[in-house]
Amino acid sequence: MLIPLRTGKNDWSAQHTCTLLAGDIGGTKTNLALYNYDGKTFTLLKEDKYLSKDYNSLGKMLTDFLGDKVPDRMCFGVAGPVLNGKVKITNVPWTIDSNEIAHLYNNIPVHLINDLETTAYGLAVLEEKDLHTIHKGKHIPGNWGIIAPGTGLGEAGIYWDGKNAHPFPTEGGHCDFAPRTEPDLELFTYLQRKFGHVSWERLISGPGIFTIYEFLRDLKEMDAPAWLTDKMLVHDDAPALISENADTVPICAETMTLFLRYLAIEAANLALKVKATAGIFIGGGIMPKNLKLVDSHIFIKWFHDFGRMKHLLEDIPVKIILNDKTALLGAAWYAINPNE
Repeated sequence: MLIPLRTGKNDWSAQHTCTLLAGDIGGTKTNLALYNYDGKTFTLLKEDKYLSKDYNSLGKMLTDFLGDKVPDRMCFGVAGPVLNGKVKITNVPWTIDSNEIAHLYNNIPVHLINDLETTAYGLAVLEEKDLHTIHKGKHIPGNWGIIAPGTGLGEAGIYWDGKNAHPFPTEGGHCDFAPRTEPDLELFTYLQRKFGHVSWERLISGPGIFTIYEFLRDLKEMDAPAWLTDKMLVHDDAPALISENADTVPICAETMTLFLRYLAIEAANLALKVKATAGIFIGGGIMPKNLKLVDSHIFIKWFHDFGRMKHLLEDIPVKIILNDKTALLGAAWYAINPNE
């Protein structure tokens, strides 16, 4: 257990087993996993990945995954703000109601929480080997923060009460992007014309990587090789192409440099907002695939560049979560230890 999470009302003992459906629902893909829980450990029974856009509702996806099976409990981490058991997914046209899902499955307990909350709860079952350290810091007891670029930008805090850790969601990724330099201001103006409101998510995400690339190509007139443009026309993941070619193509290198700089800055913003003296975790699927592009010295220099608060940030550990099952494990953990 990387952080000492509060244990909820766990009424499953070692003498009882149950099946848990855990879900990580994102704007691009949805991961589902069925676990057996014996009172101590989670054993994976079945797992599958779906493209969210291929379904018009979660219910149909669950039918395809479960067939006629009915688990004992469900928990889903969802990309969006959960209010009264309902959520409108931020980057896919779904509205999910926990009561409606429960009704389909004999009214079993169904929990909807923010996807960054499930990542936070997943830390309960991870080990140090599941992390990559960018900056060791000093680990002063206190709160933690989690920032996770993917299809969007998720952010969450973990409150430390002196005994237990309590994750809480935020929608910090949708806060205003703040330019620092003249090139930043040019980028901000470019994005404002394109989107209106300019949030950090417009830059620190998979789509954000491509947006930065377009800015460098169209406004800064950096050379975009014809072969790369042709590949992007047939490849369904332009951000991955950009990061894969960052070692050899200047426009790709500059794109990823800006992406990492903005991630470092916003991670520090989050650290200051929640006073994350115990550490910042970077989740999501982008960073583990691009460790070779992360120069820890440069990244942490950007992270520390906050004037009068530099001394506070210098002591904060910064680590990348490598385990791509963290959110699913967190959803399973919450199904057994709900706040309610």
